[in-house]
Amino acid sequence: MNNLIIIGHPDQNSFCYNGIFKTIKTSIESKGQELKIIDLYSDSFTRPRTKLIEAYKDLISWSENIFIISPVWWFRLTPRAEIFFDEVFTPGFAYKFVNITKLYAYPKPFLKNKKVRTYITHGAPALPVRTLYLNSVKLRLVMGVYTFVFGWRLSLFLKTNQFWSVPFVSDKTRAKYLKRVERNTYKDIRA
Repeated sequence: MNNLIIIGHPDQNSFCYNGIFKTIKTSIESKGQELKIIDLYSDSFTRPRTKLIEAYKDLISWSENIFIISPVWWFRLTPRAEIFFDEVFTPGFAYKFVNITKLYAYPKPFLKNKKVRTYITHGAPALPVRTLYLNSVKLRLVMGVYTFVFGWRLSLFLKTNQFWSVPFVSDKTRAKYLKRVERNTYKDIRA
């Protein structure tokens, strides 16, 4: 199985990078499956970045399983993760609009055959984000990005995992988070 990890955190000592990313990578490697990595903060994003974007599209096309990891900053993913969505998941490659009427169209996804698992980490606790802010980060990501390119399916909601209060929780809680990542990864990579 062809697995692609997209890591969107600039700090290699972060929980995203040193915890979640390393756990997924180690789990995939332990099963001897194909693995490629996009490290959004180690690649140069200077313009023009046409070659880089084409390389990313080739990796997306190659992959069967995609693992996306990013912290939440200002109620969205990191800037490079957002640039990735904007410049890689483009019309013609990831989806196209199909007209219903002159004024209305719907997105037809081209990447429906991809399995996607996402981990987003929050500095905030779950309660205010899920209630006061209506879980807007996850809702925007799944409804505003993923359904366009991967299609409408329940797994996009279920496999978009959120970890809460990451800078403030105990090491024991972080270890539980990583155990969940490991279990999910082994489930996801079963052929």
